[in-house]
Amino acid sequence: MSDDTNLFSLSGEIALVTGATRGIGAEIAQQFRAAGADVIGTATTAAGAVEIADRLGGDDAGKVLDVASDESVQALMKDLAERLPTILVNNAGIVRDNLLLRMKPDDWQDVVNTNLNSAYRLCKGCLRGMLRARRGRIINLSSVVGAAGAAGQANYAAAKAGLLGFTRALALEVAGRGITVNAIAPGYIETDMTAGVTSERKDAIVTQIPAGRAGSPLDVAGAAVFLASPAASYVTGTVLHVNGGMWMG
Repeated sequence: MSDDTNLFSLSGEIALVTGATRGIGAEIAQQFRAAGADVIGTATTAAGAVEIADRLGGDDAGKVLDVASDESVQALMKDLAERLPTILVNNAGIVRDNLLLRMKPDDWQDVVNTNLNSAYRLCKGCLRGMLRARRGRIINLSSVVGAAGAAGQANYAAAKAGLLGFTRALALEVAGRGITVNAIAPGYIETDMTAGVTSERKDAIVTQIPAGRAGSPLDVAGAAVFLASPAASYVTGTVLHVNGGMWMG
């Protein structure tokens, strides 16, 4: 890295951000674009892909993707054969909360498949291009729940904890090729996924956060820009906790 490098510029990079229609994914895509990257965001529907393209200002900036489907991921990689990502953000995820004794098998399988197995699919698809280029950034969105656990979220916690082990193992495999692999573990972030939380429950959660407030998608996006940038070229296999101090492990 030369001394005149803009440490936080993503100019010349191609970033693929899954689950970019709203919340954290949408903010990461927007901030990557502001940092100079060519950004591709994915949605589960054609309408969502159009929305992403309109927001990012490029007709080809939104793609339809089911991260839980091998065939859908393979089709996307084929579509991007001439535009291979140098940055991958595995952000797409779902929740199916319930106490374990009441949890249906499909609720377990769907969450693990979407939140954990998807990282295997996307990383495998993007790594070939990164290995040829001998550079790349992979960022996996985990959660404070993956580190600390949460009652009623055994499926979600297992998937997000699995992402942490996956991140460290893959980081070891590709570090010698100029590719970094890191995870971000957000705490309580105000998005439409948490919009249904009652004000009383939200107040109770915030009282457990030393920073005294809930996080915003921009808090997480800032961490993602750092990990994707030249400034983080010597950071790999780590978990960046963005939680206002609610969990320090």
